[in-house]
Amino acid sequence: MASLLPDSRRSWIALLISVAAALAVGQIGGLVTAPAVREWYPSLELPAWRPPNLAFPIVWTILYIAMAYAAWLVWRAAERGARGWEGAWLALSLYGVLLALNLALSFLFFGLRSPALGLLDIFPLAAAILATLLAFKEHSRLAAWLMAPYLLWVCYAAVLNFEIWVRN
Repeated sequence: MASLLPDSRRSWIALLISVAAALAVGQIGGLVTAPAVREWYPSLELPAWRPPNLAFPIVWTILYIAMAYAAWLVWRAAERGARGWEGAWLALSLYGVLLALNLALSFLFFGLRSPALGLLDIFPLAAAILATLLAFKEHSRLAAWLMAPYLLWVCYAAVLNFEIWVRN
């Protein structure tokens, strides 16, 4: 278990930066999302199988922390590995892309109040998550597994987004 924890000051700082960056994306997205959830989202025709509104911030927070930890595992593997940063730059760049697409989804769906634009973003987001998961697997199997719930949640969100778009 100790090998899954930071073992140096540098490693702790890297983990804290990773978590802070992921949670910052979530927080910025939440600032855009919150007014729409209060004012616009309740006016939509929503499927009965959607989660309650309270579930979203809880699930997203868990997912952001898992993603951040996964990114840190890749960073640590690159830092310690014989290959060094070879390949890790691609995995971590893909991670950055998926964070940007994730943030864009909040702006498109909730900020612009457009399920159609949300759909245009969510498919590249799912593809970026899958690409990141596969790239992370090259450095850490655990990192790849930690990305799997995020991919499943975004696939579920895509179906929900599509259903909302069709109904409204």
